[in-house]
Amino acid sequence: MTLEELLDVAARNHHRLCPRQVLGVRMGLLGGRWLGLEVPRRDKRLLAFIETDGCFADAISAATGCQVGRRTLRLVDYGKVAATFVDTRTGRAVRVVPRPGVRERAWAYAPEAKNRWQAQLLGYQRMPEEELLVTEEVTLLLSLEKLISRSGIRVNCQACGEEILNEREVLRDGMVLCRSCAGERYYVPARGAVRGRTLDSDGPPFLPVPCT
Repeated sequence: MTLEELLDVAARNHHRLCPRQVLGVRMGLLGGRWLGLEVPRRDKRLLAFIETDGCFADAISAATGCQVGRRTLRLVDYGKVAATFVDTRTGRAVRVVPRPGVRERAWAYAPEAKNRWQAQLLGYQRMPEEELLVTEEVTLLLSLEKLISRSGIRVNCQACGEEILNEREVLRDGMVLCRSCAGERYYVPARGAVRGRTLDSDGPPFLPVPCT
């Protein structure tokens, strides 16, 4: 697919095309080419980590074929317009970010632009790749095997009883726990209610370790 076709795909779920979508599509194309993989893909060989959400995420997905629903697109929310692309077969990975100062340089490629936003929208499409983006080969600090996991693996948390998929359980003091009950939670029950008990139904409720 051409850049223009991919930009059209990226913009379908938004009111209009924006500069960040252009960056996402061009970053996705570069990441695939750097790894020697044709994009967008229909298989699960390419894995993408994105460092912010929003329209940038949709653009990365349009360019690469990586999707949350296919477990090939993962958000690591650092608030950065950046993405790391991984060939799950070889383990090679490349991180792609915009080159510093591209907002200002965009004007040179869009002299007809009426404002900064339009200059970025047009300039990002026209700028040579080496002026727009920076690539860096990286090594992941996590196990691809554990991240991808195996299909059909499920257990139940011994505290709250909820099902856990993809080997995301935590072993704590001999108990199988979900990450929430193990303390890695982003919520607390309303009004301090405690859900679930240990396997010993006569014992007191299991109290999750609070997040720090």
